[in-house]
Amino acid sequence: MHVASEVFPFSRSGGLGDVLGVLPAVQAGLGAEVTVVSPWYADVQEAVTPLWRGVLAGVPGQPPLPEVRVGEVRRGGVRFLFVGLPAFDRAGLYHPDDVWRFSLFGRAVLPVLAQLGVRPDVLHGHDWQAGLVVAHARLAGVRSVFTVHNLQYQGRWNLMDGMGWTGLPEWAFTHQGLEFHGDVNLMKAGLVFSSQVTTVSPTYAREITTPAFGEGLEGLMRHLQGQGRLSGILNGLDQARWNPATDPDVPVFTDPRGKGAAVAALRAEFGLDGAPVLASVSRLAEQKGMDLLIGALPQLVQDWNVVVLGGGDPALEAGLREWEAHPRVVFAQGMNEPLAHRIYAGADAFAMPSRFEPCGLSQMIAMRYGTLPVVRATGGLVDTVPADVGFSFGEASAGALVAACREARAAFDDPAGWAARAARAMRLEFSWDGPAREYLGLYARVLSGAAPAVTGLVEA
Repeated sequence: MHVASEVFPFSRSGGLGDVLGVLPAVQAGLGAEVTVVSPWYADVQEAVTPLWRGVLAGVPGQPPLPEVRVGEVRRGGVRFLFVGLPAFDRAGLYHPDDVWRFSLFGRAVLPVLAQLGVRPDVLHGHDWQAGLVVAHARLAGVRSVFTVHNLQYQGRWNLMDGMGWTGLPEWAFTHQGLEFHGDVNLMKAGLVFSSQVTTVSPTYAREITTPAFGEGLEGLMRHLQGQGRLSGILNGLDQARWNPATDPDVPVFTDPRGKGAAVAALRAEFGLDGAPVLASVSRLAEQKGMDLLIGALPQLVQDWNVVVLGGGDPALEAGLREWEAHPRVVFAQGMNEPLAHRIYAGADAFAMPSRFEPCGLSQMIAMRYGTLPVVRATGGLVDTVPADVGFSFGEASAGALVAACREARAAFDDPAGWAARAARAMRLEFSWDGPAREYLGLYARVLSGAAPAVTGLVEA
């Protein structure tokens, strides 16, 4: 049973929703009985079959839960259960009071399952929004796996309020160390109470045991690593959704020789000149290194047309808008999936200057379309971009990005060599079959091994 705050196509803000849109179906195809539990947001448009509505019995001494409603969709061999609470009856997925909202969700999930007569063999929680579900599952004797998709976002709130929201006993905070610098930390709840912890790439699993990437939890991560409870399983890619041979949004092609029509179409769409196209499709955030890209633009436009699709940090949006009058810079604000497909297919190179990258899907998509990545050597970018395909740099600086892009431009000026790189990129295999099997193997080990002790955990 997967528990996550978003799942494509019902709800999505980024890579987490994409993962939950594919992994459960692949696991079901491999013979597992798979259920996905997610909030019933007001924005869920698909027809959901109501199953149950009522008031759940709360934990003695804790505030009662509000009325809960549960609905179901069955699709692709997977059962999707949506848990509706008044706190989620508003537009959008995420809000400033999310620690409170997902505390309610975390307390409600297991009692809802009990009402439906459901008890999973293994519960697989994803990111901090599912951390409290994992904690309650552990107390109920249910084995679990907890996946960290991004350690930077932890679900923290002041301890005075947060303890009362969680429904956890006081010893979970004092003895277990769920208190985190005076706060409740729902990410830490998932880490502490799960049977196994995974991240979405092997390199990120190693990085988060260090102060540079551990976000204050590196001590706990090293403890989990020492217990054999921390590992990295690389995300896959929805290769049906991202397939240049069948993509309805682009001139289809199957090898680099056929990519020319997509490149010409993108140039015509934005009135670009004959210089190669360097693209980025990204959240505009410091994590993604978009400030480095903006800082590099004065040098990049000497060699490249630069096309950026994304939204997020208002300061970064404003920084890109300052370049909109430049003939070699295009900034399309927001997210537009058909345009994203056209950019992936029509660009020559793809920039991902991330300060950290737990896995990353954009570099996989780009390579699937024969678009060569220029990436910072971190996290999943290390694990997915071969040296004979893409280009990488180490220092998180505009200068290092410029140097890597100049290396890429020199390679572009050798058409045969560039085409060989693009051909290798398009042959890379990023399907979900391998990762899905790894997770099923991990579930089997969780079920067959001794449950981790509920005591003896370290302070982070």
